[in-house]
This record gives sequence, C-alpha cells and structure tokens, in this order.
Amino acid sequence: MRLIDSIVADASAITALRRDIHAHPELCFQEQRTSDLIARSLTEWGIPVHRGLGTTGVVGIVKNGSSARAVGLRADIDALPMTEHNTFAHASRHPGRMHACGHDGHTAMLLAAARYLARHRHFDGSVYLIFQPAEEGGGGAREMIKDGLFRLFPMEAVFGAHNWPGLSVGQFALRSGPCYASSNEFRITLKGKGAHGAMPHLGIDPVPAACQMVQAFQTILTRNKRPLDTGVISVTMIHTGEATNVIPDQCVMEGTVRTFTTEVLDLIERRMREVAHATASAFECSCDFEFMRNYPPTVNHAAETDFARRVLGELVGADNVVEFEPTMGAEDFSYYLLEKPGCYFMIGNGDGAHREGGHGLGPCMLHNPSYDFNDDLIPLGATAWVRLAEAWLGQAV
Repeated sequence: MRLIDSIVADASAITALRRDIHAHPELCFQEQRTSDLIARSLTEWGIPVHRGLGTTGVVGIVKNGSSARAVGLRADIDALPMTEHNTFAHASRHPGRMHACGHDGHTAMLLAAARYLARHRHFDGSVYLIFQPAEEGGGGAREMIKDGLFRLFPMEAVFGAHNWPGLSVGQFALRSGPCYASSNEFRITLKGKGAHGAMPHLGIDPVPAACQMVQAFQTILTRNKRPLDTGVISVTMIHTGEATNVIPDQCVMEGTVRTFTTEVLDLIERRMREVAHATASAFECSCDFEFMRNYPPTVNHAAETDFARRVLGELVGADNVVEFEPTMGAEDFSYYLLEKPGCYFMIGNGDGAHREGGHGLGPCMLHNPSYDFNDDLIPLGATAWVRLAEAWLGQAV
C-alpha cells in the first residue's frame, strides 16, 4: 500500500474533523453547519470555494498550470433520520439524526485530499472538489446539476466513492456498467364500500383485492420480465381498517421498485398499473395508482472504470481491487453519470472491529444505528483521490 506520507501525518487532524461532523449530523438540504465547516477548512488551505449549489453544496477549486483539462471528485455530506445507538464521545448529539452511512467519512477523505492537492499541485489542470448535500433521498446531485454544476465547472469526468462494510480495509471494489439500481416508489389506493364485518355481502371489501394484487405483482417479475433482467417489486406497507368488526372502505398499499435499466422499469410500471386496475375491477373496487421515479440506476462508464481500476491497483495491488457485486440499493451519483463519464467505486470499511468502546450492539452495517465510519480509511481514501486526479490530468488525450 503506497500511502502519501503527508496525508498520513495529517490523519489525526482530519479524523477530528470527521468526528466533529459525526457528532453534529444534518439531514438533506439542512447541512449548513457541515457546509460551513467544509468551506472554512478549504479556505484556510487556500482553496477557493463556491457555495449554494443544491442549497448547501460546496465546490472547492484547485488549479495548477495552464491546461483546460478538469476532473471532478465527489463526496456526500448529509446524515440519516435515525437515532444512534453508539455512546462513544463522538456519537450524535441530536436524537433522530445520525451519520449511519459514512458520509462524514466520505467528506473527511475528500478534505484530506484537498489539503494535499492545495499544498503540492502535481498536476496541470483543475480538480473540482464536489461536496454534495442530500444524497439520502433528496437528490442533491440532481439539484447541484440543475443549479449549474457542470456549466460553472466544466469537467471531463467525475468520480465518487462509498465505504463498504464487509470489504476489508485496503481493498476497493468496482465494476463497469450497472452497480446500483434505480429507486422508485408506488402508492395504490383501493376504494371499496365499508360494512359490518358480520355482513360482508353489504360492502365491497378492498382487503382481498390488495392481497391478490400483492401476489399478482410477482408474476410481472416471473412471467413478463426476461429471466436474465433484474427487477424487484416490494410491497412494504399496507394500511387499512380501524376496528376488527368493520370492513374498511379503502386500503392503501405502498412499496418500492428497483431495476438496473429504464426498459425494465418501463415494463414493470406499465404492468403494475394494468394489474392494479384489472384486479381492483375484478373485486368491484376502484383504484388510484401512483408511481414515482426517484433515482435512476448508477451505471459506470467502461473507460473510466478501467482507468480507476488501474490507478487503485497501483495503490493497493491489483489483487485488492475486486469486482463489485451490484446492489439493488440506489445512489444519486447516477445523475452525474447521466451527464458525464465517470466511475463510482467502493472502499472497504472492514467488519466493525475498529469501533471504540461504547458502540451499539448491532452490526457495523450501513443504515444501522450501531454503524461508525472506520477512520483508518482516511489516509487511504485521500491518497486514492489524489492519485486519481493526478493520473487523470497527467494522461495523454
């Protein structure tokens, strides 16, 4: 492992920043304290900043030489609306808010890289440091792009990274093509006619229609979709009724759909709508069907993935850059990859043994109240960012 010595020397200071961010988590589009800390740090290191994209986004600009070439490096900065179970010194001070996905660590790794790049500038061109709000459901990437990110900071490619529990520290994982799925939601309201539970013939019961619909949706995956294509339909909420002896007059079903391609998503949405209305009609109910498309799939570009694999392999050895198994989770880095070539890769966070005394009893997994970012990743992640930027701006075009 070829870590940069000065980044290793700065690790304790950056770790303190990371733990300060962890102790003061902020939800999507509310990351004012966090963006203030980022902007203040960058300014202290002589890096110009641009603020306000996506409400609370921060972009640091590190330039050197005369080349017009540029590359973007992205870290997300928001927390999750959940209560932390850890009780160590840097645990969240705000009940109901927690850095349970490691965005505090992503921010710290990019800050460490920024400090080094500002001091040494062994490149010709521009490095744009993108500190993005609202990844956790708010679409902060989309909002930064709407506010002019790529117009104000034209870049040839953009790279992002996420820590990955279960992958060993010192390893990276990536793949060309789809690596994260699209994220979509549906809400179906079945309307019947209420009646006494002892006299069902006098009403129209939406509950059997809902039960039939849940089963029928799975046939979309097994009979309408090609077996080689990937898709998930999960009905995760059914709300109905107020009393055990009353047939309700309506039933609301909600859930999520995940796919790796828009074509499969189009098929699933169309068939779900048809199945919902036909099933409701068969049970003499009416049906309101809503389908909301959130994040598109995250699809890495082949050339940029090969580039990242080579650079990361030079850092930790080719055997420690493994193929990433795609996940049906979603990630709004997908919006950047719709606009620019790039690659989103994983950095191993270990198995949780790094956590200090006072951690919760749960596993150190993403979106778990006992999670904590592994600070040992800061020098490695920062070195990776530096080497990717230097290699991108140093390659022949």
